[in-house]
Amino acid sequence: MVLETLNPMHYNITSLVQDTMPVATVPILLLMCFLFIIWNHEETSSIPGPGYCMGIGPLISHGRFLWMGVGNACNYYNKTYGDFVRVWISGEETFIISK
Repeated sequence: MVLETLNPMHYNITSLVQDTMPVATVPILLLMCFLFIIWNHEETSSIPGPGYCMGIGPLISHGRFLWMGVGNACNYYNKTYGDFVRVWISGEETFIISK
C-alpha cells in the first residue's frame, strides 16, 4: 500500500498542470501589461515634433531624412510643426531651428 502511494505513475501530472496553468498565467500577463504601459509612458514635451510611439517615431523621422534629404525634410517638419522642431536622426534627439 505504501509503494502504491509513492509510485509516480499513480498521480496524473497532466491534470495538475492544466489546473495550475491559468492561475499562474493571469498574474504574469497582468505584470507584462503593467510593464508595457510603463515602458510606453512618455512625458509630454513642450517642444513640438513627431511622437515617440514605442520607437516608431524615430524610425519614421530618420527614414524621412534619408528619403527626402536634409533640406527637404527640414522644410517639411518646419511647415508641419513650426520653427523649432524635435526630430530623431540616427536614434538621437535632434532640434531643428529655422526662421
